[in-house]
Amino acid sequence: MRRTTHALSLAAPLAAAALLLSGCGVLPGLPGASAGPVDLAAFTPTAEVRDPSTQIDGVVGQVFENPQHVGPDQRVAYTFTPPIGGNHDQAWAACSGVVYAKPLRSENAVHSLEHGAVWITYDPDEVDGAALDALTARVEGQPYMLLSPYPGQGSAISLQSWGHQLALGDADDPRIDQFVAALRQNRYTHPEPGASCDEIGQGYFDRDAPPPFAPVPGAAEVDGSTVVAQ
Repeated sequence: MRRTTHALSLAAPLAAAALLLSGCGVLPGLPGASAGPVDLAAFTPTAEVRDPSTQIDGVVGQVFENPQHVGPDQRVAYTFTPPIGGNHDQAWAACSGVVYAKPLRSENAVHSLEHGAVWITYDPDEVDGAALDALTARVEGQPYMLLSPYPGQGSAISLQSWGHQLALGDADDPRIDQFVAALRQNRYTHPEPGASCDEIGQGYFDRDAPPPFAPVPGAAEVDGSTVVAQ
């Protein structure tokens, strides 16, 4: 997928929003947006600035139309790794500040994104110790948040919300808090504002024994499971 960066004028924040609405691409950040202490109020969604993540360097995105549910025996061929939207399992992954020790099945986690959650993932070969503790502290017990390892994701750390992704190399990067402030439960950027993130009514997903992780499929048939488009 070709991703390009574009300059963003302070006088024209709506241009960045238009980029997201047009499909895939980098959502350009304001110069210096990721440097130094930042007042997170600047990243709070409002009716005037519905997607403050356009101010964050490195955020990429895609628009997804009419996502559908798939069954527990189906896989989705996602174009982002980890995925950020599209078709997903009918049961969402518990996302009320849950820290998972093992990788999650993407189809369940994407349903959590549809409900407004931010899903933080990390490559277990690159992140452990103090860095993992820092990520855990940001997520544990926080509403509409979940954390899990994601082997081979291509970056040490990756943040996902519906239609948005930010790849990072440092657990202390201030853009993590900016991304969460801008997109967690942002009613302007995910399809189901007000939907639950707890375990009540979610169906067969068990947070203590979640469905196993499997890499994104690249063939029409994987282990007998039907693969559907994103």
